Amino acid sequence: MHLLVIGYVWPEPNSSAAGSRMMQLLNCFYKQQWQLSFASPAQQTEHMTDLSQLGIQAEHIELNDASFDTYIADKKADIVIFDRFMMEEQFGWRVEKFSPDSLRVLNTEDLHSLRQARHNALKQNRTFVIEDLYSDLGIREIAAIHRCDLTLMISEVETKLLIDEFHVPETHVFHLPFMLPKPKDTDALTSFEERQHFISIGNFRHAPNWDAVLQLKTEIWPKIRKRLPKAEMHIYGAYPPPKATQLHNAKEGFLVKGWAEDAQEVMQQARLCLAPLRFGAGIKGKLVEAMQMGTPSITTTIGAESMHGELPWNGVIKDDNDTFVDAAVSLYEDKESWLLMQQNGNRILQARYQAEEWEPKLINRFKLQIQLRESLRKKHFLGLMLRHHSLKSTQYMSQWIELKNTGGKN
Repeated sequence: MHLLVIGYVWPEPNSSAAGSRMMQLLNCFYKQQWQLSFASPAQQTEHMTDLSQLGIQAEHIELNDASFDTYIADKKADIVIFDRFMMEEQFGWRVEKFSPDSLRVLNTEDLHSLRQARHNALKQNRTFVIEDLYSDLGIREIAAIHRCDLTLMISEVETKLLIDEFHVPETHVFHLPFMLPKPKDTDALTSFEERQHFISIGNFRHAPNWDAVLQLKTEIWPKIRKRLPKAEMHIYGAYPPPKATQLHNAKEGFLVKGWAEDAQEVMQQARLCLAPLRFGAGIKGKLVEAMQMGTPSITTTIGAESMHGELPWNGVIKDDNDTFVDAAVSLYEDKESWLLMQQNGNRILQARYQAEEWEPKLINRFKLQIQLRESLRKKHFLGLMLRHHSLKSTQYMSQWIELKNTGGKN
């Protein structure tokens, strides 16, 4: 089996949950001894994974360029995964035209349009409603999902949203959460007494994370610090901009640490993880990592969405800043409750995120989807319609840009 991933960015598992998710997928395919290629139009970065260690061929591809047509035709990939819907927009029609037998899979990470719609509602100081998704971004994203043979969804809430609200056939969507190794026994983790301070971690380029940092700085941390004057708030994350580092204030105990060489190590040193997320989508890598390191977390309804099912959370879920502060202070000082929350996190990991359970499901679904590819494409009329030449604005725009870039010589 030959599988090609077309990446929006190169995977950085230590920088973002999306990077971790991509490496989980690649490791799963590597175990199958499939031939793997990863191509991206993005610039390579200092924090990206060395894909050659998994025998993955890493290649740069050009946007809006006919060179990709030859590239994809020569690849003869059995499966092509578009990482984010923007890559399906750019390259999906070329894959369909020059490698029609390839199974076209979309890896969403989260619904971008849902995250944006919730952000817009927050800025307008109102409650999010489903009609907020009927935006230009929403139309583009849902159209990309309908055009693909299969879409991987990390969130149960968003999976249901696609099926119920946007009429994506269940045959074309697959709920796939994080795929993680068995959790460590809590006895092997750093003890309550050995831990100190609070932690918040997340890529600063991700808007929900930056908003959460501002909430901590202005609304939450001053109140916690007043009640716990010896405690510190440690802020970690990749790519901190000057506006973030300027928030650093040692006197207030608000320390912007930036990039963490070992995110799990700093998480395990903290007593509590704080994630006051007011908008967002998908499921949160930082909160799963907190569970893995035995660190209870205080978060919001948005933060915990689709992460724990019917199981009790590994901390406290509060949407009001004052009750968020009360929960943080109480749990920081209460060892008995802290140990209970730590056990809750361990149970969530065991019940919902085990790689040994999800990896076979993913591989079997891919094989079934390849087997039924042609019949499912024919049955999904909306997908056929959206791939019809009269609606392929993305293709014609791309070809126009390509022609413009070559000075009209093609």
